[in-house]
Order: sequence, then structure tokens, then C-alpha cells
Amino acid sequence: SPHAPQPLDEVEEAVLIAITGCCGLTMPDRLFEDPRDGKPIMAKPNLTMAGRTAGSPDNAQGTHFIMINDSGTYFLRKPPPEPASTSGAGSEAGSGQWFDTERLVERARQAKVKLLDHRLDVAEGMREFPAYLDSNRFLSNLPGTTLFLPVVDLSHQYINALMYLLTQPEGHRPVLVDDRDFYRPAGVRKWVKSGFLNKEIKLPLGALGPMRTQFEAEMLVQNLMLVADGMGLGAWIHSSIHPLIALGDEKFSRKYGRMLGFDFVTPRWRPMDILRWHIPLPNFRSIRSHPVALRLDGQYLIKAACPPNFPSMEAAVDAVIEEKFGPGGVYEDRQTFSRIYKGDFGQRYLAEASEYDQRVIDCARDICVYIHETHGRFPAHCEAIHVPGIWLQTHHIETEYYERFFVNGMTGAHARHDAQWHGNGAGDGDGR
Repeated sequence: SPHAPQPLDEVEEAVLIAITGCCGLTMPDRLFEDPRDGKPIMAKPNLTMAGRTAGSPDNAQGTHFIMINDSGTYFLRKPPPEPASTSGAGSEAGSGQWFDTERLVERARQAKVKLLDHRLDVAEGMREFPAYLDSNRFLSNLPGTTLFLPVVDLSHQYINALMYLLTQPEGHRPVLVDDRDFYRPAGVRKWVKSGFLNKEIKLPLGALGPMRTQFEAEMLVQNLMLVADGMGLGAWIHSSIHPLIALGDEKFSRKYGRMLGFDFVTPRWRPMDILRWHIPLPNFRSIRSHPVALRLDGQYLIKAACPPNFPSMEAAVDAVIEEKFGPGGVYEDRQTFSRIYKGDFGQRYLAEASEYDQRVIDCARDICVYIHETHGRFPAHCEAIHVPGIWLQTHHIETEYYERFFVNGMTGAHARHDAQWHGNGAGDGDGR
């Protein structure tokens, strides 16, 4: 191209950052009791009440975004919902408008935490595989582009989903078995013996996988692409830098550097790993390393619910319970529920909706402890922190290119972008 790259401006990036964050509050519009017999149903599964632009199992919202542009590499915090006076609820009450440009940019600045003062990338001359796939090395993560890399904490919802799974009615709670340990019970023998779990229903840990939590990242990226496209920007979802290179896994860091510098855990090798994980010798144990945290200046930005972030798996499970039901927890936040419900219905919901039976918590704790003690990490059958291996690249397009070579190569939004967003002449062909 004969044109210099034109990076996204602060307003354009602020709109996209807003799409990664909170879009309001979710509604717990679910049954409290079984309509057939009136027995209570666990009705407080959520890990948070703050909603986003994509669905999430139990509203776990485990997806975080790393934003990369010419000025650096940023972790995007998830600011809480706006106070009622500036949110949609405030509009109904007479505030007259939603966010203005200044507030949008201010929230985007609050969200950004600089991790690196440069664009996350491998060194010059090292873009070949495994860092990048094929021609992506010539097109991806170039000057002038802004990228959004999703990173998903699976660990909190893994614990929460185990508990939700165990809230099934009597006779329908499955026995968790370990398909990496000859399908033996996964720490639940006493729960089978007591009759709390039904020995006729067996569910392998491997079949649970990441508890479907990874899907929210893919939907959020898709929604980001649709918004960017509607703004008239170029928007391309494609393979990112190899996830383990980007996060700084020790298997790659000697060659590529620490990159984002995530904390990793590598389980101690045990002879049974030969059968369980096909790890023949101790010097191959790093194959099972997985990321567990992202820290900046000693402060956690992402903290998986597992050791060494917690002294034990018992403590990690207790922390998830505390975040939901403890002081200041999700279901102790009366103010939030007064914004979700009309009148006193929010307080009635908090008082009447059932929580986890103590047996559910204790059984889930035993499963989590078993996984960590048996396999040396938690989770064992998926990562604590998952990177889908895709990112979204956004950029200003070169309109001349699409006008010259393609039939219907641009939408009207693309053709008008410079005029509408930057005050340049409409359709003058100098897009970047």
C-alpha cells in the first residue's frame, strides 16, 4: 500500500472495549421450586450478575481480553455496571441519554492496564511456524492494527459447575469417574456408599471438558467483529500467535521470551503418568504445564482457583463459595438485586431462592481435591486458563483495494467510515 497505517483512534477503540465489558445486569428469571411437587430447586447458580454481550454458563464470565496496538499491550479490566443514574435504568428515570463519548472513553481508560510498552509479538525474523500460521505472518498483528486476544479462566466455573451438577434430585446425581485413571471414582466413594450419588449413572471427568465455559469467548469475539464491521472497520478473526508462546510457557520462552509472562504450573512426574498421560520420563513433564495466573507488579489480574494461588484445593473451593455467598458476595449484594427487580422482589428472591446443600459443596470439594492430588494440577482434563488460539484484528481498510478488485467488496459503512468518524471526504479512497 502507498498509504501509511492509520491506527484506530481512542473513540473507536473505546467502542470496541465497551463490547468486551459489562452491558448491564442479568435477570435470575428461573424457577425456585419443582412445579410437580413443590420441592426447592437450587436457584442461585451465577458467579456474577453483571451481563456481557454474549451468553455464559451460570454467567461465569471467565473471559478476559488482551488488547494490542501500536502504543502497547493491555489487559482489559471489566468495570462494574454503571450507576443507575447513567445506565439504561437511569434513562427511564429521566436522565435522557446513555453514555456520551466522554464517558465511553473514560470507562475505556479505566479498563486498560498496560502490560507491555510495545506490541505483543515475536522478534523480527521469527514469525514462521509455530509462532504464526503460514501467510498470517505477513498480515496479522501489523502496525496500525488493534487486536483483541481472548483468555478464559475455566477454573472458577469448573468448581461452580460441579456443584450445580450435583444439585440434581435424589437418584439422579451422577458418579464422577476418572477416565485418566481407569474410570475409578473421582474421590466420591463415600458419596456413592451413602447413596448421595447414583452408582448407576457414571460421568467421566473427560466428558465434562471445560464445562462449556470456553464458548463465551468465541461468541464475544464474533460480536466484536460484527460491531467493528458495522463501524466500517476491517475486522478479521484468525489464528493468533501460538497461545503458549503468547503466554510465556517455558517450553517456548527460551526462544521467544516471556511475552505476557503468565504463571505456569508443571505437575511433578509420577510413574502412573506413563499410563494416565503418556508421559514416559520426568524430563517430559513440562508437556502438562498449564497457565494459572497473570500478575502485574505482584497483583493478580487473572487468578485461577487452584494452587499455588491458593494453599489447597479446599481453600480454592471455599473461595468460590465465599465469592457467591460470603460477606460482599454476589448473593449478599442487596443493592444490585434492587436494581434488577422491581419493588421488594429482589430481597424476596435473596431470601426465598435456595442455595447449595452442604452435601453438594462437600462432595464437589472432594472431587476437586482428588483431581489435584491424583494429577498434580487443577483442572486436570482441561487447562485452568484457556486460550482459544484466535484473535480479532481491527483496522482501517484501504478502500481503493476493495473498489478495484472486488464485487461488493465494501458495505456502505466501510465507504462512509472516514467521513463519519474522522470528518474526511466521503468515499475519497484514502482509507488505510
